[in-house]
Amino acid sequence: MQSEHTSARTPAADRDNAQLPQVTQARNPGMELDMDWVRAVQANTSAIERRCATLPGRRSVKNDYQAAWLLKAITMIDLTTLSGDDTAGRVRRLCAKAARPVRGDLLEALGIDDITTGAVCVYHDMIQPAVEVLNNLGVNVPVAAVSTGFPAGLSPYHLRVEEIRESVRAGASEIDIVISRRHVLTGNWQALYDEMRDFREACGDAHVKAILATGELGSLRNVARASLVCMMAGADFIKTSTGKESVNATLPVSLVMIRAIRDYYEATGYQVGYKPAGGISKAKDAITYLALIKEELGDDWLTPDLFRFGASSLLGDIERQLEHHVTGHYSATYRHPMG
Repeated sequence: MQSEHTSARTPAADRDNAQLPQVTQARNPGMELDMDWVRAVQANTSAIERRCATLPGRRSVKNDYQAAWLLKAITMIDLTTLSGDDTAGRVRRLCAKAARPVRGDLLEALGIDDITTGAVCVYHDMIQPAVEVLNNLGVNVPVAAVSTGFPAGLSPYHLRVEEIRESVRAGASEIDIVISRRHVLTGNWQALYDEMRDFREACGDAHVKAILATGELGSLRNVARASLVCMMAGADFIKTSTGKESVNATLPVSLVMIRAIRDYYEATGYQVGYKPAGGISKAKDAITYLALIKEELGDDWLTPDLFRFGASSLLGDIERQLEHHVTGHYSATYRHPMG
């Protein structure tokens, strides 16, 4: 019988009933490409979709619990601007919002100290103004830069590698790379592995998030195999989308990627992070994703070190929900500007 997502390493029944072992978090160093493991990975689409369809209704939280989950979600947002008309001024305002994402009166009413978002995500040219304003504000918010010919990943290979190095030199401490989708679509797993290893090496001490562009990979099985290969090659995070595809983050894709992370952890002891990106704009959706992480990976993954939302508008809706919790009234969007 085929499980929702099976691997060659862990029987489905044992995996679903077992508690994940506790280990000290360390960067994922990767491993040799194990093609037997990759080829054995399957995805039962109908079972995955049934599992995901039940989650939003079963995992509803209210009142103080909802406010607590939403505050946690804010600390896991990669506050993002990736537009052709980005300016240094826009990025500075975004960074100011990342440093103080919720109005002070709301935090005071909730009894919460200052919080920040998980990171700020920008194009390479916007790294310097982002780093400068965050340093001036005295907050520890990482700057993530999209790289490797984002979003298509079709620029010359040596330029993609050098773009990573340039972004690290400019001050980015996280690099969101895009894989070559053709390697997945043609089953050239060795090429994907080698590419990811080169990108990981070019990042140096900067953490690397591998963007799979899952909406362009053709099947959930391809998503599962690509996730595993990128982790074998040393990805610190695996990420669903660039936000530019026609289909971005979905719950079925997330379940497949999360279970690939779990399989990899059980086999190697290394924790890899997960980042859904694109299309997550409502507070209720954020809670659903957090519930999925809690159920599948446990509380250890509910930290900015191992889970991020790639979003730009999500924060505004969360702020509106928090104000409703405090005052009993919904507020207009303009009361919660991005900068």
